[in-house]
Amino acid sequence: MTNKEIKALISLLDDPEVAPQIQEKIQTLGESLIPFLEESWEETLDSQQQQRLENLIHNLQFEGLQQRLRVWRDSGSDNLMEGMWLLNSYQYPDADLQVLNRAIEQLRFEVWTLLKPEMHPADQVQALNYVLFKTHKFAANTQNFHSPANSMLQRVLETRRGNPLTLCVIYLLVAQRLNLPIYGVNLPNLFVLTYRLDDLDVEPFYINCYNRGLVLSRTDIEHYIGQLNLTPNDIFYEPCTHVDIVRRAMRNLQLSFEKLQEPAKAAEVNKLLAILTDEPTTSEAAEPEEED
Repeated sequence: MTNKEIKALISLLDDPEVAPQIQEKIQTLGESLIPFLEESWEETLDSQQQQRLENLIHNLQFEGLQQRLRVWRDSGSDNLMEGMWLLNSYQYPDADLQVLNRAIEQLRFEVWTLLKPEMHPADQVQALNYVLFKTHKFAANTQNFHSPANSMLQRVLETRRGNPLTLCVIYLLVAQRLNLPIYGVNLPNLFVLTYRLDDLDVEPFYINCYNRGLVLSRTDIEHYIGQLNLTPNDIFYEPCTHVDIVRRAMRNLQLSFEKLQEPAKAAEVNKLLAILTDEPTTSEAAEPEEED
């Protein structure tokens, strides 16, 4: 369709008799029509028409997001940054992936300047902790634990406040770029990281980013599992996949919208979750209430 034909089509939304058919036609044409819908929104003073246009824009963006999420899943979901960016784009459709990449790259560079060859794993972690938690002051958002912003990578990078998962994701993305053997662990109620080498002489240990990079032993994790009265399971100690991480981020976001009494948004996030998962498991539960 030409630009003139697209604008003529959108103008028919004013006609209540044909508006449903026009909306359906616009939906089939996809995200390419969004700039035209936004232009129409700016030109009209009719609040009802503006609302219809806003709904159409959101529906087109959401459909596009679902398609991109399926592509990410089917391509192997190797890029954690891309998966978190896709979730981020639910709230911020115009979020620029390259802007997020540059923010992580800056953190990587700052840590890299502190690393030395043959540095002990514990010292490598201390270098990461220094840059993220002391220099940039990333910290737990304890004042507004269930804010949807805590699951948005863009917002956490801007505000330096997040939930256990997003703080771990930022830490993990930096570590990956430094080729450090750090991975996510789907611990119940608290997402953590683990540092593990193939070298049997180096005992794996865990990193709690919600507590400014506190290092934990396996015994500490076992004690934590015991406090929760859960039966020990290998997945509580072993690295998880990038899909596991993005799924958990989605569950956190869904819970946030439920807490805010926004069932429509919670239902949409559940649709995104359905693309990546079948049934949730105990180990993949959303983050707990703040006091836990």
